[in-house]
Amino acid sequence: MRIGIGSDHNGYEFKEEIKRFIENTEHVLVDYGCDSKDPIDYPDIAFEVANAIIDGKIDRGILICGTGIGVAIAAGKYPGIRAALTHDTYSAERAQLSNNAQIITMGAQIIGVEVGKKVVEAFLKSHWTGGSERKVSKIIEKEQSFLGQLEKDATGNRCN
Repeated sequence: MRIGIGSDHNGYEFKEEIKRFIENTEHVLVDYGCDSKDPIDYPDIAFEVANAIIDGKIDRGILICGTGIGVAIAAGKYPGIRAALTHDTYSAERAQLSNNAQIITMGAQIIGVEVGKKVVEAFLKSHWTGGSERKVSKIIEKEQSFLGQLEKDATGNRCN
C-alpha cells in the first residue's frame, strides 16, 4: 500500500519515528510534512493527506498532532474521508474493519512512540471486509445529502 504521513510541529519527532517504522515494511511511504519543529498549522497537513487519498495518490494516511483531535477534524472535512482518532491497537483495527477509515490520527502528547508503532501496525494489517457496510453506507448517504444541499445553495436556493 501507499501510505501518506503528516504531522504538525507538535507531532514532528513522533512522525519521524513512525516513518522509520513504516520504512521497514513492504509499504511505500509518502511524507507530507512537516519537516521540522517550526510552527505549522495542522489543518494544512491534514488537508494535504486527505486530498492525496481523494486523488488516489495514496491508499491510507496517518496524521499526528499534539492530541490527534485537530487533524482528525480537519481531514474529516473532505467529502468521502473517514479519519479515526486511535490511541490503541483495538481502535486502530476497528477503524478499518468497522468503518473503512482511510486515515488514522494519533496524539504525540498522548501516547508513546512504541504504542504508536503498534497502532500503525494494527491499522495497516487490517482490511475492510464490508462487515459494517450498512452503517458506513448510512454515513456516506448522509454526507451526500448534505453535499446536495450545498449544491442547491450555490444555485441561489437557500436551505434553512
